[in-house]
Amino acid sequence: MFPIRDHNPSGRVPYVTYALIAINIFVFLLYAQLLFDPDQRRLAAFFDVWALVPAEFTSGIDRQTLLYSMFLHGSIMHIGGNMLFLWIFGDNLEDRLGHVGFLLFYLGTGAVASLAHVWADPMSQVPTVGASGAISGVMGGYLLLFPLAKVDIAVILGFIFRIFTWPAWAMLGVWFGMQLLGGFTTPTEGGGVAYWAHAGGFVAGLAAIGALWLLNGAPGGVPWAQGGHPHEDEFPRRSSVPSVRRSASKGPWGRPQGQKSRWDFL
Repeated sequence: MFPIRDHNPSGRVPYVTYALIAINIFVFLLYAQLLFDPDQRRLAAFFDVWALVPAEFTSGIDRQTLLYSMFLHGSIMHIGGNMLFLWIFGDNLEDRLGHVGFLLFYLGTGAVASLAHVWADPMSQVPTVGASGAISGVMGGYLLLFPLAKVDIAVILGFIFRIFTWPAWAMLGVWFGMQLLGGFTTPTEGGGVAYWAHAGGFVAGLAAIGALWLLNGAPGGVPWAQGGHPHEDEFPRRSSVPSVRRSASKGPWGRPQGQKSRWDFL
């Protein structure tokens, strides 16, 4: 289950959102060849320098990787999914917070998300990369600002591919619940999805927007239950995308069943 767009156009050009997407893609292209190098020692050495390693951070080593790791990704699908989420939810938050405010919000919630990951497994030696801690913060802020906005969601169930339209509160609530479930049921060692970073970033986004809302004097500063856009009816309610089949020998993202990650993906 993943979103493909929202029915909530922004009122200004989201320069910071576009810049963040461009920077993430540019950085990924700088080292992408290492992902396909048969000798994975070069990739491991690269991530050891630039990725967040909780055990090193806890020991006071390479703490700048708290920032660097937000701009690294472990695969094409990894960066593609993260940039899709940022593109869908980032513009509206930037519209409300302003360009500088949104950048500070993005980096701040991303740092909190990484700290939540370190807290969950402080002795982990697994490098952690990805922007979705910060993007989770954006999603948390979006939930508080636009809970009634409509979001189109692609759902894959076996051989069935369908698109549904849900309110943001339902889609983001289910997503957050999935992160909590993953955090409580998935071992932290060995690499995989950094569920606690996602949950931590989401809560940080909620808290930051909630604090701004209260400081500005609710409901004057940050209106509660902001619906979609006045022209949301111009968006189609249903999609004509047909059902598609996928290979039974592969997982939903094209990875062979049972294949595991050696990195923690944010």
